[in-house]
Amino acid sequence: MNSSSDLRIACVMVGLPARGKTYIAYKVSRYLTWLGINTKIYSVGNYRRKMAGLNLPHTFFDPHNAEGVKKRHEAAACALNDMIRFFELENGTVGILDATNSTKKARAWINETLTKRNIQVLFIESVCDDENVIMHNIKDVKLSSPDYNNRDPQEATDDFMKRIKHYEEAYETVTEENLTFIKLINVGSQYIINMIRGYLESRIVYYLMNLHTRPKRIWFSRHGESLFNLEDKIGGDAGLSPRGEQYALRLPELVRQNIGDRPLTVWTSSMTRTIQTARHLDFPKKQWKALDELDTGVCDGMTYDEIANKYPDDFARRDEDKFNYRYRGGESYRDLVLRLEPVIMDLERHENILIISHQATIRCMYAYFMGLSHEQLPYARIPLHTIIELKPKAFSCEEKLYKVDVGSVDTYRPKGQTARKLKDDKFVDGKAVSSEGASGEIVDDKTPILPIKPINIAHTC
Repeated sequence: MNSSSDLRIACVMVGLPARGKTYIAYKVSRYLTWLGINTKIYSVGNYRRKMAGLNLPHTFFDPHNAEGVKKRHEAAACALNDMIRFFELENGTVGILDATNSTKKARAWINETLTKRNIQVLFIESVCDDENVIMHNIKDVKLSSPDYNNRDPQEATDDFMKRIKHYEEAYETVTEENLTFIKLINVGSQYIINMIRGYLESRIVYYLMNLHTRPKRIWFSRHGESLFNLEDKIGGDAGLSPRGEQYALRLPELVRQNIGDRPLTVWTSSMTRTIQTARHLDFPKKQWKALDELDTGVCDGMTYDEIANKYPDDFARRDEDKFNYRYRGGESYRDLVLRLEPVIMDLERHENILIISHQATIRCMYAYFMGLSHEQLPYARIPLHTIIELKPKAFSCEEKLYKVDVGSVDTYRPKGQTARKLKDDKFVDGKAVSSEGASGEIVDDKTPILPIKPINIAHTC
C-alpha cells in the first residue's frame, strides 16, 4: 500500500491513562489500513517495557522521579525516531504515536521534531471523568497488559490508580492554539477542534467524531440460502430456497437466544433475499443500497463453471488478485470497501445493529473490525445460516458464531479452485473448457482506496 504522495501525518495521542487512547489509536489504524492508507502505530509503553522492564512500581511514573522521567523520555524518543523512519524509508502516510504526551513541553518537542521534517502533526486528546468508563478501561485493557502479568487483579487495580494519580499531578490538557488538535470529551459527548488542515486530516477527524469508545457488539448474518446459491450462480436477485425460508423462520428464535432482548435495529440490503430473511424479525428495519452484494457486471447470474468456460483468463486473473479484480461493468472488493465506508461510519455511531447482507459485503465489514489485510479479506469465511457476533476491544475483536440447525450449501471458494460442482452441500473441483478470454481488469493497488487529497477535475471551455 502506497500513498503515491508526499503527504505525511503523525497522529499523536494525548490523555491520562485508561481514557481509551489505545482503543482510539487502533481503531484509527484499522480504518485507514482498511482504506489502503499505509498506517502504523508506535506504542511508547511497549518501548518503555523493553528498555525499563516489566512490573515497574507506580513510583516509576512519579513526575518527581528523575530516573523514571529520563527513561520514559528515552522510550518516547525511540518510538518517535522509529515513526520518522517509517515515514522516510517505508513511504508511510499516517503514523500514530500512542502515549500520554501529557505536558505542553512534551507536545512542543514532538511538534517541533516532526514539523521540521515536513510531517503534519494532529494531536488527539481523549478526556474522560466518568468513573465507570475509567474502571471499565482499567479492567478491560490495563490489567491484561504485560505490566501486570501474574498480579492479583485488585492489587494491580490499586497500583494502576496510583499511577494515574502521578500522571494527574503533571497533566496539562491541550490548549495550545498553535497546535492542530481534536479533543474528545467523555466518550464523544463533546468535541473541540483546532486548526485542522487538509483533506485526510478532515477525514480522520470526521471518523473520530463518529467513534465511541463505550463497549458495543455488532451482529452480521448472510441472507438465508438462495436459489442461486444452490446453482452456484453469482449476483442476481434470487429469492430464498426452501432451506433459506426455514432459516428466516428460525432467525427470530436464534436472535432471542443469543442476542437477548436488546432493542435491535435490523439493516438489510435492497435485495430480495435479505429482505425475505429479515421479514419475521419484529424490529425496526432499514434498507441500505450500499449493503447490496458485489456487482459482478457481465458475469451477473453466471455460474463459476460458466465464467471459467467463457472468460478463462479472467477466472485466473481474479484468483491471482481477488481484492483488486474488477468485473467488467461491475465492481472489485476494493470498490466495495469504498461503497461501504459510510456504513462503517454509521455502525461506529450506533449500537445494537443486526446487519443481514451478502457474503462479499459482510467480508468487507468483517475485515474492518477484525483487522484483516486486503489479501485476507476476499477469503474470510462467512457461512450461511449463522449469526456472527463481533465485540471490538482495544487490541483485537472478539468473535462468536451462533448457528441454526438448518442445512445449506457451502459457497466458500478457496484460492486456486477451478470450476466446480455441487456434492453433498459442498462445491468440489470440476473441469473447465477454455473459450473466449478476458472481460475484467485488475485495479491499481498502489493508491489508497479513499483519496488522501481531493480529486481535481479539469474544466474545459
